[in-house]
Amino acid sequence: MTFDPRTIATPTYDALNNLRNLHRQDDTRLKQQKSQAVELYTYLSTWGIMRLKAEEMALPDGMMGKRQVVQKFFECLQTISETQNLSGQQGLTTLKNLNTDEYLGITGLGLALAQEFSFWATAIYAGIEGE
Repeated sequence: MTFDPRTIATPTYDALNNLRNLHRQDDTRLKQQKSQAVELYTYLSTWGIMRLKAEEMALPDGMMGKRQVVQKFFECLQTISETQNLSGQQGLTTLKNLNTDEYLGITGLGLALAQEFSFWATAIYAGIEGE
């Protein structure tokens, strides 16, 4: 099987572009989205994928932009990895129950995906500054 780099780039671009173009978004939410997308790699490499999933569930309503990006991240990771039940409420249990090789594989794929989120956020959210 040949690896096509668009396998990661396309769902990432689509997810962020769709978020960016949602109706009735204020500047605060757009700033949160951009900030979270850019910071995903740092968070993931520092704290790990289980904590990122827990963070998604812990984010308050005032941080909806950040939550939306983390949700899209896990939706993309689920699609790319073909691992069922990573997105949504059951995601933490799914991650907890993976064997070591699967968990490390998902984490590595997650790091590559987080790099894509950071790159595309800069392009898609051009003109949105600060948080």
